[in-house]
Amino acid sequence: MSIKPKLPIHCPSCESQLKVTQLSCENCQTVVNGNFPLPLLLQLSKEEQEFILAFFLSSGSLKQMAQQMNISYPTVRNKLDDIITHIQQHQKEE
Repeated sequence: MSIKPKLPIHCPSCESQLKVTQLSCENCQTVVNGNFPLPLLLQLSKEEQEFILAFFLSSGSLKQMAQQMNISYPTVRNKLDDIITHIQQHQKEE
């Protein structure tokens, strides 16, 4: 099993948020340089991203997610509320 490299979102030296400065096409070798912010969802932690994906795949059913994760509905609801707050904080910063 190969390990996928994790996309860093914070500087390992000073913890500032990283920006994307280069994109490249593997097909034609085109390279685009600039200073692009990470999309909002990529600024969230891996755990938050996985929760959002599970929420999406369960068609937004917190009850279903609670059953799948083997935790209580209020716990799932609290996790969702925390992620919403985190996203709102990111939006205010932009």
